[in-house]
Amino acid sequence: MSVSLTVDGNKVTVPDHTSVLEAAAAAHISIPTLCRHEDLVPKGACGMCIVKIGGQTGFKRSCVTEAREGMSVWTSSPEIRDIRRGILELVLAAHPADCLQCIKHGKCELQTLAERFEIRDLHYDRYTRGLPVDQTSLGIVRDMNKCIGCGRCVEMCNETQTVASIFFRGRGADTIVAPTIGKSMGDSVCVNCGQCVVYCPVGALYEREQIDEVWKAIDDPDKIVVAQIAPAVRVAIGEEFGLEPGELCIGKLYSALKGMGVDVVFDTNFSADLTILEEGTELLGRIREGGPFPLITSCSPGWIKFCETFYPELLGNVSSCKSPQQMLGALIKTYYATQREIDPARLVSLSIMPCTAKKFEARRPEMNASGLCDVDFVLTTREIARMFRQAGICFADLDESAPDPLLSGYTGAATIFGASGGVMEAALRTAYELATGKSLARIDFSEVRGMQGVKEATVDMDGLAVKIAVTNGLGNARKILDTISAANKLGKPSYHFVEIMACSGGCIGGGGQPLPNTQAKRARRMEGLYMEDRGLALRKSHENPEVKRIYAEFLGSPGSSLAHKLLHTSYLDRREAASASS
Repeated sequence: MSVSLTVDGNKVTVPDHTSVLEAAAAAHISIPTLCRHEDLVPKGACGMCIVKIGGQTGFKRSCVTEAREGMSVWTSSPEIRDIRRGILELVLAAHPADCLQCIKHGKCELQTLAERFEIRDLHYDRYTRGLPVDQTSLGIVRDMNKCIGCGRCVEMCNETQTVASIFFRGRGADTIVAPTIGKSMGDSVCVNCGQCVVYCPVGALYEREQIDEVWKAIDDPDKIVVAQIAPAVRVAIGEEFGLEPGELCIGKLYSALKGMGVDVVFDTNFSADLTILEEGTELLGRIREGGPFPLITSCSPGWIKFCETFYPELLGNVSSCKSPQQMLGALIKTYYATQREIDPARLVSLSIMPCTAKKFEARRPEMNASGLCDVDFVLTTREIARMFRQAGICFADLDESAPDPLLSGYTGAATIFGASGGVMEAALRTAYELATGKSLARIDFSEVRGMQGVKEATVDMDGLAVKIAVTNGLGNARKILDTISAANKLGKPSYHFVEIMACSGGCIGGGGQPLPNTQAKRARRMEGLYMEDRGLALRKSHENPEVKRIYAEFLGSPGSSLAHKLLHTSYLDRREAASASS
């Protein structure tokens, strides 16, 4: 069913239940908004999107008003423009005028609207809140002096991710977004997923930067900076430089890192393949021993902290494998240092990640298997783009180059780690062949792919029906975890193997990816990863020659005592701390 209406005199036909704002967009008319985001449920909080509807008194907020048959809508008039300007001026009067120093400069929605309406002067007195900036979190900085009260972060944290770390507090002009009274971000239940950062329209929430520390390490002649690049970064970094979402830029990334002074460039895809060998061996061991099931993947640090906080009873189900970032960090300061006869104390391990939670993960006290901090610094995709600009690197024009050998070779299975379902698919490709000794007739497991929140399937592993589930986004994870908990209590495991990613779409939608980080862009990034997978000669992790070599020369075999020391870990029950912060 559809409805026809006119918007500023233009007739447009749209599906039933389309908002007036969306109907205007279909008529190529842009109604300004400040609180609305295409991925979130509209709340009509800011009032910027007001319109006049024929036959109705007053003004209507177009984002929450449904288009009706025969409706006449007017989106602009002197009165409407004055109201919108007044709203903007009120917001700007309470907003710091430090745009040139703000991390969101050039990508701030408030700044964009101020320019659109040519706000040159304010008719209201400026006032500042003078609130302290909360820098207690290892992943996220909270500056409530810049909060505009749109509520997008609160919706994301409470309704989508179901973490409930931040809420509205206070009344009127004193309203802020904050954790429980008396708590900071660092001691709240925040899992550092960064989805609040992704959906914040201004600079009130942002990643905790480590750019200055990395420049200092690069400029130190006594240090050797060794970088690694996560799978999801290669199909998103180009957006920072005008390229299309999903465009594969890994060769340019290698070149850019070397161009800015990084000494050695490895690829986290190598350790993604390594993870599959370790995790696949763990899965097969549980199948042989009859459990405990399900085995749940452990690559997403936001999901791990979520489990520690809300589902500690399931920690026995979580794989003991470290994430690829932490595996490679440990190997850089052990295997690589030995192979190149370098004092590991001289090595600075730098990872380029799509994820703000990786900053927290790198500082977990157990992540020092090398005897040192395995990963010294974590930069998000946005941060490394800033560094490239600071260095004057014209990223889009760079020639492609190769990474350094030893810890960089990878297969297509590693690349798809960055997409929801990718870890599961990579594991199935290897686990099937290791378990059966047979080659897969069908290498693509399409049933675990895509942006769907929860995906379930049964895979025939040479006569054994392996039940699997894939979920992305912590609200969706909660649904699966509740099912697992209930089944475990009854002694009837519901799945054999489960993949959980904290962010919608997986790592391609991580809290450190380029903005805007919409669902539509995530889908295009996801396809970019599958495209690289299809184009590679090797597509199964156990076929990676560099992985074979590190087992032959150093680790011994998957699951060996040395592999467990360097590549595996355990996790903490944080429920008591969570109760104390609530």
